[in-house]
Amino acid sequence: MVDAERSTALRDAAAEAAGCVRCPLAEGRTQVVFGEGNPDAELVLVGEAPGFHEDRDGRPFAGRARELLERLLGSVGLSLDVAYLATVLKCRPPGNRDPLPAEIAACEPFLYRQLELIRPSVVAPLGSFATALLSGRALGITRVHGQEQPVTLGGRTVTLYPLYHPAAALYTPTMLEVLERDVARLPELLGARAAPPLDLPPARVGPETADPVESRARQPVQLGLF
Repeated sequence: MVDAERSTALRDAAAEAAGCVRCPLAEGRTQVVFGEGNPDAELVLVGEAPGFHEDRDGRPFAGRARELLERLLGSVGLSLDVAYLATVLKCRPPGNRDPLPAEIAACEPFLYRQLELIRPSVVAPLGSFATALLSGRALGITRVHGQEQPVTLGGRTVTLYPLYHPAAALYTPTMLEVLERDVARLPELLGARAAPPLDLPPARVGPETADPVESRARQPVQLGLF
């Protein structure tokens, strides 16, 4: 599939998701957060679900979590421009609560369609929910972060590389250190020679924001985020 066809197919899938009413989350959303980025990306980053800002803006990852993600990728010569960003759920759960199994089941066909069309070589689930779904194993992120494994997604074998979610790392310096080490291996896994690090400001670590998505990340979640 050529790039133009892939982009068109992704837009068609996004349009379908925009009208989705497969689960009750459709009733409370501002808009569907389908995903964004390079349709020919070798790296796809998959988060859990939209939060307040994502629901408002219609873009995956927002605020300081996005800033940290940009800094981490920039430190190894990568950028968000060469990646594709997606989430397991495409609609915000009420109060940013954890996704329910029925909601994940309703949304996962959209995610798998994205992976089928983009055909990445590395898929990095951020946090426990995305890791459990894409690995097929209900293991906490603390047990599997930074451990690559081959999995079949979208009809082809890719490298699954679980990472801590940057929103969680913002509040835990030791977790941030681990995330930095894990991200440093991405160029190797992508089979690419890293470009010179980008000159980005350091991430702010600490409770300086009332972002509801990032606030949720301070609390342990069902599958062992911490």
